[in-house]
Amino acid sequence: MDSLADSQRRDAVMICADRYRKHSYGSNHPLGIPRVSLMLDFLRAYPALDDDEIVLSRLASDDELLTFHTPDYVQALRDAERVGQVATASRERHKLGTAENPFFPGFFTTPATATGGSIQAAEQVAAGRIAFSPAGGMHHAMPDQAQGFCFFNDVSLAVMRLRAEGLRVLYLDIDAHHGDGVEYACRNDPGVLTFSLHMDTGYAYPFKGGEWTQWGVNSNALNVPLPKATHDEEYWYAFSTLWPRVLAAFKPDAVVLQAGTDILAPDPLGKLNISTQLFLRVVSRVLADCPRHANGVPRLAVLGGGGYHPIMLARCWAGVWAVLSGRELPVDIPQAAADVLRGAAWDQDEDEPYFQSLFLQRLDQPTDGPIRDDLVRTVESLCAQHPLLRSVQ
Repeated sequence: MDSLADSQRRDAVMICADRYRKHSYGSNHPLGIPRVSLMLDFLRAYPALDDDEIVLSRLASDDELLTFHTPDYVQALRDAERVGQVATASRERHKLGTAENPFFPGFFTTPATATGGSIQAAEQVAAGRIAFSPAGGMHHAMPDQAQGFCFFNDVSLAVMRLRAEGLRVLYLDIDAHHGDGVEYACRNDPGVLTFSLHMDTGYAYPFKGGEWTQWGVNSNALNVPLPKATHDEEYWYAFSTLWPRVLAAFKPDAVVLQAGTDILAPDPLGKLNISTQLFLRVVSRVLADCPRHANGVPRLAVLGGGGYHPIMLARCWAGVWAVLSGRELPVDIPQAAADVLRGAAWDQDEDEPYFQSLFLQRLDQPTDGPIRDDLVRTVESLCAQHPLLRSVQ
């Protein structure tokens, strides 16, 4: 148990499962690293997570999966897990069992459990709690294909679950990569707005879409392509300029936040230059501005997403949980928590001057510099030309 007084705690739950401790994706894959399990162990070592705050993920039902995915695709994942390999036809048709989306034990059950957890997050929000489902956030998956390490699009299914409650949903994606699968899933629903800040697809995956001029036939997509090495001041300029306008124009009933940590500076797959404290500043602003239940609890579901540096991810997501649950975590990392991080045996950037500091403090040096003209033009153009934002000039 931690020492947080009950009067200070927000009504928040962490949705997780022991299954996430099992090895998946393979040792040579960017996701073949400890992520959710490392974050949970780090939080417990602080200590900053109580048993009564944990909800165990359940397996998504076929009916839930088929809300977005095709029957043949769902069956292909089931069949691959059952026989222990992906059939050639499934690899070619569904992009399963490739280097990008490799086969591993639990091929169906693991992503279906993460998807069930994200749907549970939506249900917890509808029931009056803040929810964090860190194994979710797989925003690239398409109805009939795996894409970008993502097998089931749990994000879209969480959004759809909230829509089934009659709620207007604002989806905010701060992952380094464009939330293309969610934008596709919600393109025909004017009751959902997808808002994605991401690396420009001219230089980053998925290498198409996500341009600021692409807002769909229902004007319910808002995309902010970011230049390489975007730093804290630039990111905050773009977010803080657009965020209040989005809230005023769309008037959501609930928010789903995809909180991929690959925007953080040391991430091996990201090309942005964002600090942990700027990341948490964004999460704090989202929480503060969220629509609320009658009793004041924010209607906010937070899902995981990208993040390929396990030490950075654990530090950052622990901070996200602290924001959501109402904790003030010490900046200095307790020795027991530092030992958890060192146990991850991550050494890809051990020669970098910042590396040892990752085990000492949970925040980073802020990044700054001038705000580049091309980013200013993008934000100003969105404010002036996006059909939704024009209404709040």
